[in-house]
Amino acid sequence: MGAVPYNRPMDAEPPPSQKLDATVDRYFVEHRAKLLDVAAFLDRCDRATGGGPSQAGDADGDADFRVEALRRAVAMLDDGNPERTKRILELMSDLSDTPLDASPGGAASGAPRPETGV
Repeated sequence: MGAVPYNRPMDAEPPPSQKLDATVDRYFVEHRAKLLDVAAFLDRCDRATGGGPSQAGDADGDADFRVEALRRAVAMLDDGNPERTKRILELMSDLSDTPLDASPGGAASGAPRPETGV
């Protein structure tokens, strides 16, 4: 049997069962590095002006919505619930089905903007 492609579509059939130690041996170092990248990014955001995690009642309340979405996604990683990938993708996606009248311009933000009430 051939190797299972690493970048198979999310809705593809799951790969054949693999023992935990084989999975860890194959993927641990790569994902350790990715986790350290996320930690370094959050540290940089915390040190930046207005970048700390916003809390209800914060006077400044100016934490970036993308950083807040990433913090919520990180919390999902170890919440004990299934389908982490699907839930995080939904968190970081604009699920609206109404087209915009005009593009807001600029690059994609990578996370939906909170409702502004406007």
